[in-house]
Amino acid sequence: MISTHPLPSIAILGAGSMGGAVLQGIVASGLATHGVTATNRTRGKADELADLAGVTSVALEVEPSGNVRAAASASIVLVGVKPAMVPDLLREIAPALRAGTIVVSLAAGVTIATFEQLLGPDVAVVRSMPNTPAVVGKAVTGLAAGSSATAADVAVVRRLFETCGAVIEVGEDQIDPLSTISGSGPAYVFLLIEELTKAAIGKGFDEADARLMAEQTFIGAAALLDSSGERPAELRRRVTSPKGTTERAIAVLQAAHLDEVFAEATDAALARARELAQGG
Repeated sequence: MISTHPLPSIAILGAGSMGGAVLQGIVASGLATHGVTATNRTRGKADELADLAGVTSVALEVEPSGNVRAAASASIVLVGVKPAMVPDLLREIAPALRAGTIVVSLAAGVTIATFEQLLGPDVAVVRSMPNTPAVVGKAVTGLAAGSSATAADVAVVRRLFETCGAVIEVGEDQIDPLSTISGSGPAYVFLLIEELTKAAIGKGFDEADARLMAEQTFIGAAALLDSSGERPAELRRRVTSPKGTTERAIAVLQAAHLDEVFAEATDAALARARELAQGG
């Protein structure tokens, strides 16, 4: 059961696409009763967030020290800037952080060790890996605790990310593998929808009808899976009548060794994640 206990004060440094999605989830939950401060480089981006309830939106081009002020006043600090910008930001805010602050990384490829080295022992670090469905409250977020993060620290960060979806707690060595499944996974689904749409067009449907069929089939199947509580294999069995048309189609897909294709694809993504972590 998801907790409805209020969240402590929050700062989101770099409330761009992912940080902004998490911000939307926090605001929609109504749990941010102690306020949220969000920073962005430009006034235009900051103005887009200014009307959100309980949010103080800061433009760094107007207030250059805005990240420091936001971090100093927060119990949880989310770091949402681009990975290359993380070390400089951490050096900037480190002197201002209160002891016991929880710093949460949204930055792909930046290790907990980097955060802990630059922030010191009085700050708890948690590394997160959300995915883009956070925008609609349907994220999967992986969380990995740093060396000084307590169970209570992880629990409050979990509550924060549960405002925009589901949460999985893993060791840091599983963050990159998780990113190849849930992080990149929406792109895999979109690619499958693209290809099914092309197949429909190839059978004589116009693009609008082809898109409607393909997209709503995926949306409907996902909703059925969500509401039924059944395993995908069981739902597939129910659609696949013996000696019927679906069975013939499934046989073709299985003959293409989709299990091997997905294993190879996710292995390739993992290899690239490790290259990026090493600065490649």
